[in-house]
Amino acid sequence: MNLIKFFITLLSIGNISKAADFLYISQPAISKSIKKLEQELDITLFYRTPKGVTLTENGKIFFEFIKNGVESFFNGEHKLTALNNLDTGVLRIGASTTITKYFLLPFIEQFHKTYPKIEISITNHLTNRLVSSLKKGSLDFLIINLPMKLDNTLNITPCATLHDCFAGNLEYKNQIKEPISLQNLVANYPIITQKEPSNTRTFLNSFMASHQVNFHPQFDVVSYSLVKDFAKIGMGISYITKEFTKSDLQNKKLFSIPIKEKIPTRQLRFSYF
Repeated sequence: MNLIKFFITLLSIGNISKAADFLYISQPAISKSIKKLEQELDITLFYRTPKGVTLTENGKIFFEFIKNGVESFFNGEHKLTALNNLDTGVLRIGASTTITKYFLLPFIEQFHKTYPKIEISITNHLTNRLVSSLKKGSLDFLIINLPMKLDNTLNITPCATLHDCFAGNLEYKNQIKEPISLQNLVANYPIITQKEPSNTRTFLNSFMASHQVNFHPQFDVVSYSLVKDFAKIGMGISYITKEFTKSDLQNKKLFSIPIKEKIPTRQLRFSYF
């Protein structure tokens, strides 16, 4: 394809020396390449003059045959170069609404500032649905909560460690000043969690079961934001992730409730095929 590329470049510029400079090759190299193409075709493509080059009649016929294919090739080459340089394209991300809002948003903002021409598409859904979309090629990568069962062919890279806790407003903080057992917490206080089958709820159910706690929360809601909001207005004690609730904890709208059992950390992971 280089011979055709040299031919089109020379045709466009009309001067061997300038075409060589444009292609970052020597003048003899482009002359040799054009000569080789002419030998393969058994025709003369250009008239050489002191002022430059022009197409012969055979050269014009040859150009008419190849121009559509050449245009498609160079358009494709330009498109691939743009993609490699992140000048165009679509980045398709799968994540939960919570992860998108409380973890991904700053990274998306920075990426958009750096590569403003890249379109960003975000799909929010349950993890099993996101994994299915990733397998089908509808998404480029996922940011997901672990632990959970995943396909062994999925590539997984840790990107953040999450710390969960129980939290309530000032009223509940004043009621629970010493570490309390999970059993007593569940028996004596209303618990607010996300609905099943969210990863956070699945993890909490497993944690409760590992300590033989019969767990039936008084409030289970779809939105993580509502889990926090319910706790802030005193509806009960919520199960939250500290990294996703920094401002409320720092502003003392919510307070971590001490429990005797140690809650295992979780991982956010970058996942792709």
